[in-house]
Amino acid sequence: MRKSFLLVLLAAPMALAGCGGEPSAEEQAAIDAAALAEIEAASVVPAAPLNLQPILYPDIEKNELYGASCAFAPGGSFGAVALAMEDAGYLKYEDTVQLLAPDAGSAEGPLGSREKYDGREYSFRLERTTADSESAGMDSVDYRARLVVRDGQDRIVYEQDGNAQCGA
Repeated sequence: MRKSFLLVLLAAPMALAGCGGEPSAEEQAAIDAAALAEIEAASVVPAAPLNLQPILYPDIEKNELYGASCAFAPGGSFGAVALAMEDAGYLKYEDTVQLLAPDAGSAEGPLGSREKYDGREYSFRLERTTADSESAGMDSVDYRARLVVRDGQDRIVYEQDGNAQCGA
């Protein structure tokens, strides 16, 4: 495909020259735009899906993830794959808990959490999908929520609906 593109790119000016002149500014702009679009299309790599893992109690102990938080579990599972806290957010992938910084410009969630967190490789947004909540015990509340994780090129690599349990 690249060879044929290069042949077309090289042959176009020669063909135009054979017609008795240089391409007009409009024709040259169209040729340049087509060439640029071809190059950009060839260089786009699809986003690789992110396999989030549950943040387990040993992870909480090791990383000292204690305190008020909203823990997101996808679907009907009980394994939280994201934690949103006042001073940090956490995701676990590739067997490592990753720290993300809260986006102070994003909406504030329950217990001082934020709606968005940014990290080196990924960012995540934890949004409540309903205003309704259910008491999940003396000190916690459950919300229907959606977790969206994006890569460094702002492509969605993970998106799930589930439950966010917020408590101290």
